[in-house]
This record gives sequence, C-alpha cells and structure tokens, in this order.
Amino acid sequence: MAFHNLANREEIEAYAQAVDDFLNLQLDADRFTATRLQMGVYGQRQEGVHMVRIKIPGGRLHARQLNTIGDLLEKYSKHDVVHITTRQDIQMHYVPTRDTPTVLRSLADDAGLTTREACGNTIRNVTACPMAGICPREHTDVTKHLDGAVQHFLRNPLNQQLPRKFKISFSGCEADCAQGMLHCMGIVAVKKGDRFGFKVLAGGGLGHKPHEAIVVEEFIEEKDLLHTMEAIVTMHNKYSDRIKRAKSRIKFLVDRFGPEGFIEKYHEELARIKQALANQPYPKGEWKTGGEGEICGQGAPRHVVPQKQPGLFVLPISTPIGNLNAKQLRGLAKALQVHGLDEIRTTQDQNLMVINVPQAKLDSLRKAVAALGLREPEAGDNVVACPGTSTCRLGITSSTLLGPKLRNAVGGDLRIRVSGCHNGCAQPEMGDIGIYGEGKRMHGKLIPHYQTYFGGNGLAGGGLAIKGPSVPAARIESAVQRVRAAFDKDHLPNETFFYWTRRRGIGYFNELLADLVQVPETEVVSVLRDHGDNQDFKVLQLGGGECAGATQMLVGSNFFEAAHERGYRNALVFQRKYGEAVKCAEAIARLIGQGVVHLLGGNNKQESLSDLGAELVGLLSDQPELGEQLAEFGAAFTRDSEEWTDKELNPLFTKLDNWTMEVAELCISRDRQLDLSGALPGPLAVQKAIPVAVQAAAA
Repeated sequence: MAFHNLANREEIEAYAQAVDDFLNLQLDADRFTATRLQMGVYGQRQEGVHMVRIKIPGGRLHARQLNTIGDLLEKYSKHDVVHITTRQDIQMHYVPTRDTPTVLRSLADDAGLTTREACGNTIRNVTACPMAGICPREHTDVTKHLDGAVQHFLRNPLNQQLPRKFKISFSGCEADCAQGMLHCMGIVAVKKGDRFGFKVLAGGGLGHKPHEAIVVEEFIEEKDLLHTMEAIVTMHNKYSDRIKRAKSRIKFLVDRFGPEGFIEKYHEELARIKQALANQPYPKGEWKTGGEGEICGQGAPRHVVPQKQPGLFVLPISTPIGNLNAKQLRGLAKALQVHGLDEIRTTQDQNLMVINVPQAKLDSLRKAVAALGLREPEAGDNVVACPGTSTCRLGITSSTLLGPKLRNAVGGDLRIRVSGCHNGCAQPEMGDIGIYGEGKRMHGKLIPHYQTYFGGNGLAGGGLAIKGPSVPAARIESAVQRVRAAFDKDHLPNETFFYWTRRRGIGYFNELLADLVQVPETEVVSVLRDHGDNQDFKVLQLGGGECAGATQMLVGSNFFEAAHERGYRNALVFQRKYGEAVKCAEAIARLIGQGVVHLLGGNNKQESLSDLGAELVGLLSDQPELGEQLAEFGAAFTRDSEEWTDKELNPLFTKLDNWTMEVAELCISRDRQLDLSGALPGPLAVQKAIPVAVQAAAA
C-alpha cells in the first residue's frame, strides 16, 4: 500500500511563529485560534493544553506511523491515551501550547502525517469503508479516488475559509458502509447496466437538526468525479450562511433551495467547473462486478473475515471507547513488523483492523494483540463514545465514563453511540441505540439528561434513528438495558433492530421508558449528578466550542475565493477559453473589491465594479487610484468575449494581480494580523491557487 506524505514543513514553521507570537502577546487570541484550527490544533476545556487531531485519510496507517504517535503521546501529552474518532482520525489530548509545533514537525518528518485542515471551516478528514481494496463485494478500490480527492482539496484556496466544516465519505459498493447518508457529500461506487461509476449524495449531516443526504447524481463516470465534488463544495462556499453558525452546514442549503433547487444550482456550478478543469487528470480505478461477501456494516467487521485476495484475512481489534496508550501503539507496530504486515486501519466505530493477514499468522497475531490488553470485538462491546466533558469545550455530560457502563450482550451485538452533547460526534442518530447529553430543568434544578434515539442505520436502505424521550443521566443505564431486553424478547425471527423499531414506533418507546422519564420532586436528589461527579450537575460556560473556528472576516474569505477563481482563470487561459477566463477575472475583482469595501466600512453589497470602484474612491482619499483601477477593470471586462486574445489578456491579468497585491497590502496595513497567505498572486501563490490536478495537466 502506497502512503502519501501530505505534510508541509513551511506551513508548520509559520504556525510555530504564530505560537511564539501568541505566547509573547503579539498575536491576539481570535487570530491564533483561526491559525491553530487550520493546523488541526483544537482547544480543550483545560487552559494551556490542546488536542492535536491527526488526519488519517481512509483510516490507513503503517507501523512507523503508530510508533511515532506512541512516542509523541509519551513525550508531549499530559494524558495516557490517544483517541480514535468516528472520522478515522487519531486525537492526542493535553498537549501544551508551546509543544504543539514540535509535535506537528515530528508527525510530518517521522511519519508523513499532517494535521492540516483537520479542524476549522474546511474539508475534514475524508473517510472510507474500512474494507476498501479488500472487500469481495466492491466494484473498485476507492482509496485511489479518495487519495485523488484529498490531494486535490488539501490547501486548495476553495477549502481554506468555508462557511462551516465539510465531511466526505467513500464507499466501494452499493451497500455504502461508509454511510454517505450522514455526510455533507457521500461517494458510492455503483454499477449501472454494464457501466461502472459513482452515485453522489450531498446535504447530509447529524448534530443540530439531522438530515439525510439527497441523491445529487444517480450515476457519473469516474472522469467526472472531481468536477462533481468541486461543484458541491463550491455551492457550500458560495451559498451557505456565513453569519448564522447554527444554519451554516450544507444540509441547510437543501432546506433553503429545496432538493430540486439545490440540484439545479449544483448543475450550474458543475457546467462552469467542467469547462475550467476540462484538462484535469483524474484518479482511475480497476472496476469489476462485485462478488458475494459479508457486508461489514457501519464501522468494521466484528470478526475475522476473508478478503477478496485469496488466503488473506482481516483481523479486527476492539479498542474500548477508541482509546490506546503508548505501549499499545508501539506494541501494535511491532506486531505488524514481526508478522511482515504493512497496514492497520482505524474505523468509524473507533476500532482497528489489521489487513492482509495470512491464515497461518492469525493465531500468532491474536496472541500478540492479547499481550497488549486488546482483543477481537465481542458481542455487547460495540459502544462508541466521544470525549464529552473529559476535554471538549462543548461537552455537557461525561460520555467517556458512561460508555463503558453500557456494554452488555443482552439484546445481541447492538451498536450503542454515546455523545456528550447534541453535536453528536459519536453519531447517536446512526446507532441502534444512540444518546446525547443535555441539561433539563426539573423542579427548579438543572438535571443531566440523555436524549435517546432508536434504530439508526447509515447504510443504503437505512435511515435516521427515531427520536425517543429524554432520560435523566442517572437512569440511562436502566433505559438502555430495558430497550435491549425488550428487543431480545419481542423481535421476530431475523428481524433487525432497525426494522423492529419501525414496527414498534415512537409511542412504544415513550411508554416503555415513561417511569424513568418522570422525576417526582421527592426523587430529584437521586438524579442531580452526572456519572463520575461528586457535585451537583452544572453546564460550564466555556465560550463555546471551536468546531466552526473563529469568527470569520469577509475580506479573508473573499481573498481565498478570489484565489480559487484565479486558478480557474489560469486554467482557462491555458485552454485558450478567453471569454470564460475574463468572467473569472471579473469575479476576482468583484470579490476583492467587496472585501476591502467591507473592511473599510462601506457598502459592499454592490455587484457593479464601477459602483464598487466609486465606493472605494470615497473611502480612500489617500489612495483613490485603487478604486479608479477597479472601475477601469469593470469597463475593460465589458468587451465581447470573442474579441479577446492572449496578447491583450496577459497584461490585463497582470495588472489585476498587481492591483490585488496592492489591495492586500492595504488590508494588512489596516489589520496587521490578517492572514492572506496562500490567497495572493505571484509565482508561488499562483501555483498554490491552481488545483493540484490542474498543475499536473499544465505540466
């Protein structure tokens, strides 16, 4: 398996300088927050320490990377475990601020791992079915397409200041084990007649007001995949709400436009992108009709399964609540090396799986894993939990303490998902039984509760869970046990938990748990405390979480969008599509004009370059030429597209790029902490602005 080194030392050194500036009081907290989130360094409830989120695209790791993570955990973390997330990342908590650059350097130099864009308003770690490349059912190994997408979007200007985070999944067959339904964008390999390609879903999401994704494309060929993906990300960047954080995920665009309107807007963007990126190389897979095989489901196999490669097997490893200590990380690395294996994978159910294991080595590998205090999954231990109040600023309840208490084989091997707040990082709406923490007032007291969900299934043909009652945290173990026992007793032969909940309906669960929900005043004292607490429950006001990043300034997001348009402009000039290149140049001038007018306190709602230029002249009595040049661009761009030649356009575009640099200098002079790196013209900046695949085409 080839692993791509996605790290960049130059940006790590820039981050290190930001850390020094912050600690020396030369960089304010908001600017530092934005900088570190872009580098995957997240704030905790505890002051002075951070969580470092390591991106693991598709969950694929090798032994050297495990060793590096183990060494860093032992040396720099004030905690004893790393945490596997439902997005297949690995998180290291309690890292002191001053040590975070050293951790990032070591991840890059020793393991080829990056944290870039693991947090903030970006495309987060791209997940995949953990069986990608080894599943007998798959049509193609989607890791090739996933890698192409990761390299295309990482550091792409389009992806630097999105309105809110964006999540993508890849599945290799129609079963969709990577759960495209719950993602901002889901890519599913399909067969249509005798042709192979992808189905594309968009607009899914959990947390606040969960939505199931809609089908945007029933079938596209692989040559159109990156174009399609970019069109959907562009829609999010262009139309999603940048003001109301609660409405800024792409799922709300489906509500705003309606499914048909959303798809219509998508096709508008797609047509333009196909024209701009017509020469773009694309990842090519080896396709075939999938064979027979087990559907591993949401997460990973729960037992040893054969791969499509004859004689090779998958060995799953249960990691309770997704936690691993340094000894286990290094021990797993050694076990891989001793057995001549090269890959282990993180999974969406916070577990691990070793692939390509010959049958003759299974028992020996099991013994090596057992010596580390780990084992294969067992019925009843399928419990996922987010960090909750242990570290997260948004955490309301102690999900990590509750999660282990919910292991129980009664009712079968049910999927239990425990989140510490409504943001749902443990994906409670996708569990057989899912819960998230909240506070509710009863008899004048704030009582910790868990909102319940029943019968979620993120696979194709599944759906969001049924929302049940909210149960006091002190009674949630009884509630889960009662539901498990009811299913064990009541379900029909071969009836899954998903279909049992649909047959029973919400009224059944409300009645089943009614006595646990009711709290007479005489019993309030028995429900006042959360799991593990020795004091009465309270919700700490920590200034909110950092999932969406620091408050964004329009000028910054406009400069990055303009940089993305510059990439299209350059690609179109290369193709001699001069009329379309001019449209991109006009968009660049408008975006930057609106951004600087906003920064200076003027009316930035105007679309006309002439009007924006006049507004800028009025705001800049000492530099009126910047506004005058903007108006001149507006006049120049009105020429008929058929009249343009490269000899005329090159000087005009150079003038526009020089104007962009002058305006950027003005903006930075007004706000010295404004970071526009990666968004400006120039030899290096232009190359960064052009998507990776376009650069390859130009070469």
